[in-house]
Amino acid sequence: MPNLEFDHKLINKYDLAGPRYTSYPTAIQFSEDFSIEDYKHQAALSNQFRSNESQNNEMGRSLSLYFHLPFCDTICFYCACNKIVTKNRKRAQPYLDRLYTEIKMQSQLFDGARKVNQLHWGGGTPTFISHNQMRELMQFTRDHFNLHDDDSGEYSIEIDPREADTKTISLLRELGFNRISLGVQDVNPLVQKAVNRIQSVEQTSEVINAACDSGFHSTSIDLIYGLPLQTEATFTQTLETVLKLNPDRISVFNYAHLPEMFKTQNQIKTDDLPSAMVKLNILENSINTLTSAGYIYIGMDHFAKPDDELAKAQREHNLYRNFQGYSTHAGCDLIGMGVTSIGMINDSYSQNLRAMDDYTSSLDNNNLAVFRGVILNEDDKLRRYVITELICNFKLDLKKVENKYNIVFADYFPEALSELSRMQDDGLVEISDNAINVTAKGSLFIRNICMVFDVYLKHHNARYSKVL
Repeated sequence: MPNLEFDHKLINKYDLAGPRYTSYPTAIQFSEDFSIEDYKHQAALSNQFRSNESQNNEMGRSLSLYFHLPFCDTICFYCACNKIVTKNRKRAQPYLDRLYTEIKMQSQLFDGARKVNQLHWGGGTPTFISHNQMRELMQFTRDHFNLHDDDSGEYSIEIDPREADTKTISLLRELGFNRISLGVQDVNPLVQKAVNRIQSVEQTSEVINAACDSGFHSTSIDLIYGLPLQTEATFTQTLETVLKLNPDRISVFNYAHLPEMFKTQNQIKTDDLPSAMVKLNILENSINTLTSAGYIYIGMDHFAKPDDELAKAQREHNLYRNFQGYSTHAGCDLIGMGVTSIGMINDSYSQNLRAMDDYTSSLDNNNLAVFRGVILNEDDKLRRYVITELICNFKLDLKKVENKYNIVFADYFPEALSELSRMQDDGLVEISDNAINVTAKGSLFIRNICMVFDVYLKHHNARYSKVL
């Protein structure tokens, strides 16, 4: 990974919006023509997969399970997630009952010998549910899927420190979780009030300390820049506070203000948002502060300590990217469960119904909740590989691509190479006969670089966040 360079002229030149490439093709290409039968067929094909890299391979890839728990006690005005805001905790059990139905139905599609190497509870606020419900959900999952018992899987959960204490963290560790991600966003009281997320440093510190005491493998803190009332000085204080908490990973996300798409964002006063220049200054200072503190820039908005598994995976060229962000498990089929969740099975992506009533009705009628998706063609798989290599490793071995997909790279991607040549003139990439290497200047523009290989961008006008 190259050291970062921050060039304001280039930022102005490449000031575009684009996909975050947690998948390729992106969700814009999902279609309701993709049926439940298509999903079942892809699941059957995934069971037949055999790795060519192992002499003692098992049938099927390993599995990754994602569970969407959509409930939140209060609304954060910046939030763009699919959530249900309620103070009525009784609403959780009927949802969990449907989730159990879905777990059982999904498990029947996959070979029971396939190990679950990755598991994630997201939301919403997963810790909205009670301790007993957490135990029940994890046990039901173990009863139907082949989870690890030796702590070797990557089992993670998103934590709202306002909804968790030492006892909760201890329980989660007991249940098998070994990684946590904490939403913090900003520690400044005025910013917190402006986005309706009042969260003390003490609450966050309690969770971090409990995770360390309980033996969690990794802790991560999420921050957002571009929120109302943020300044360079206040965000510097946030960074200093977070560094004292000493998390293994830190994410610094760019807030995308799209109130026409996400109604809760209408609660944010546009006049309170920092200017584009202030946002860039905050980003530059964040990068300098975190890298000076010893964190490695993984890519886009992620930083990790040098001994963290993400940093190790990047050094060993094993880093991957999926719907949860950067991952160390590239060879998994991802089963998404819960309302609006997304899966990646064999050569397909799929998504569950997004409205709770529709999700509930489908399962009550003994049907999977999948309502749309896409089956990747050969071109999709090739471009996905190229984009994944660039966004994860900042380099692309052209000969490896040619051998893997039986193409001549220059003949297959003439337009992309033409665009990249202009980026090379700006110092973003270095192109040779054998490789495309992203430079220190170009690492901040990795989304721009990946976009030149995205054949779908020319055919739709989707709303994306700014690359910086």
